[in-house]
This record gives sequence, C-alpha cells and structure tokens, in this order.
Amino acid sequence: MPVERILVVDDEDPIREIVCSMLAAANYKTRQASSGLKALAILDAGEEFELMLSDLMMADLDGIGLLERTKEGYPDMPVVMVTAVHDISVALAAIRNGAYDYLLKPFEREQLLATVRRALENRRLKMENRAYQTDLERMVEARTEQLKSAMADLERSYSMTLEALGGALDLKDAETEGHSRRVTVYTIAIARAMGLPKEQIDVIARGAFLHDIGKMAIPDAILRKPGKLDQDEIKVMREHCYHGYQILKRIPFLKEAAEIVYAHQEHFDGSGYPRQLKGEEIPLGARLFSVADTLDAMTCDRPYRKAQSLAAAREEIERFSGKQFDPAVVEIFLNMPKEIWPDLRKEIDSQVNRFAYSTAKS
Repeated sequence: MPVERILVVDDEDPIREIVCSMLAAANYKTRQASSGLKALAILDAGEEFELMLSDLMMADLDGIGLLERTKEGYPDMPVVMVTAVHDISVALAAIRNGAYDYLLKPFEREQLLATVRRALENRRLKMENRAYQTDLERMVEARTEQLKSAMADLERSYSMTLEALGGALDLKDAETEGHSRRVTVYTIAIARAMGLPKEQIDVIARGAFLHDIGKMAIPDAILRKPGKLDQDEIKVMREHCYHGYQILKRIPFLKEAAEIVYAHQEHFDGSGYPRQLKGEEIPLGARLFSVADTLDAMTCDRPYRKAQSLAAAREEIERFSGKQFDPAVVEIFLNMPKEIWPDLRKEIDSQVNRFAYSTAKS
C-alpha cells in the first residue's frame, strides 16, 4: 500500500518538527512548509499530498487564505486547521469554507493521529465513491450502446419481417407490391402533415403496408378472378380484413398495426366492413389509410378502367368527406401541396422497378 503523504504548514519550526516526527512514527511521509506561500509553491510544483495540516495564524498567508487558494485547485486534498483555543470561531468558519476538521493547540499525539486517520479515511471514501460513479457511468454508457445496437438489430429484424410478409403476399397477388408501398408512403405523408409523433407513424405505416395481408387466406380462384365477383365471392373477399388481423395480432410488434388492418375497410359513417365501425371507433391509422388508399386506387390503372387524374381523386375524396372519410383527415389531405403525390408516386415506382430488376437478374 502506498505511503500517504502529508503537507505540514506552520511558521514555527519546533511545532512543524514535532508534528512531522509524530506522523513519521505512524508511517506517514511528510513535507514541511514554513508559510502559506511556500505551501502553495510546493503544491504548484506538482507534488501530491493526501492531506494538509495548516496552522491558522501565519504571517504572510494565513490558514484561511491558504484554504481558499487550495480548495479549487486541489479539491481531493482534505485540510485540517491547527489553532489555539481563542481562535475556535475562526476554525469553525474555516470548516464552513471547506476545511475537514481542526485541532486545538496543544494536542496529544493520539488526537493528531485520530484526526489524520479520519481525514484520510474520508478522502479514501470520497475517491472510491467517485471511482464507483465513473465506473457506473462507463457501464451505463456501455450498456446504452449495447441497447442501441440491440434496438438497431431489432429494427432490422422488424423490417425483414415486414418484407417477408409483403413478399409472401406478392406471391399470391402480383398487384399488391407497388400498391402497398405507394399507399404506405401516402399514409405516412398525411400522418406527418397531421403532426403525429414518429412512434405512432411507425405503427400506422406497418398497418398500411400490411393492410392486404389477409388476402393470403383468400382462395386463388377468387383473388385472381379476372371478371366481376358474385355476392358469395365478395363475402369471402371481405373476410381478408379479419384474416389479416388474425395473422398479425400474434406478432408482438405488429399487434397495434393489426387493429389498422382489421379496420382498413371501415367507413366514417359506419357503412364499411367488417364491423361497421363509425367515426373515432375506427383507429386513426385506418382513417388515414382510407384516404391514401382511394388516392392510389383512383390514380392507377385497373383491369376494369384507366387511371384517373389527381384532380378527380381529390374531388372524390372531398365529396365523400364525412361519409367514407374522416373530415379532419380530408382537410389535412386537401391542404397538402398537390405536387407531393406524383413526386412520391414516381419515387416509389422507381424503387419497385429497381427491386424487380435486381430480383430478375439474381
């Protein structure tokens, strides 16, 4: 164990010698300074001490002045003041200003050593506590980085899960990929315009992207039928909302998105399906999706008709505000810049085409 060093400051040579002799006999290493200024010079030269014993009354720089000069530059070094009985009030003031303790002259050897041991133990505990706090901060920082890395891996896992689900649906219905991506981006744009928080937008985006996942449970004869569906087939097709909900609700991170999938064909006035939900009974994400879905459906070519203009889609959405669509969502949509939709459409379609090209090459 390293020998603890003590700086003894007193302008009376005999007292310094006696104090240093007592400390040396107790296996402490000492250094003497005959004034406050000389003590500062020793400290400023770079010597380190675990404790300073300083006389209170000295000629050039007294103990109070020395304390004030050292407590900022050497905060880890406790200071014990040495004073006569009639200066106790000054010694107490020194303690209030940062001194650890004081000794009254004349003092016995055991008094000196007991005070020194207490001061050094107090310093040791403070240093250990600081080291513990530093280690704790480092550990928290390391754990935080690990958590961030784990969350990033989890997010990648989420994305891969979504892509896998979307890919599975693409195998069933080749028209869904471009539509799902476009309607997701449109829904996100409306959600951002509404000022929703990122966490909520993420849930809504998952619901929008996977809105048709329930079609995986629809028979191919109905799903791919080129002509018009009869009433029985329409009834079966409408079950895709419920099937999608059943598929997704078992996946923890898609549980909230499952509610959007379940309600994505509901109408604001209660005329939709499968549960005839009305108004705010319909999840907000589903109400946003409804507008985005109609926008994409009307502005894309379908087997039974050509794509219509953006203006026609806007008019249709406005006309059915309060019926099929949430009026508040329609208002947000109509106030958004018109040019945003073709720009988003172009970007999404180019991504789909690049993916299709790379898949074909592989």
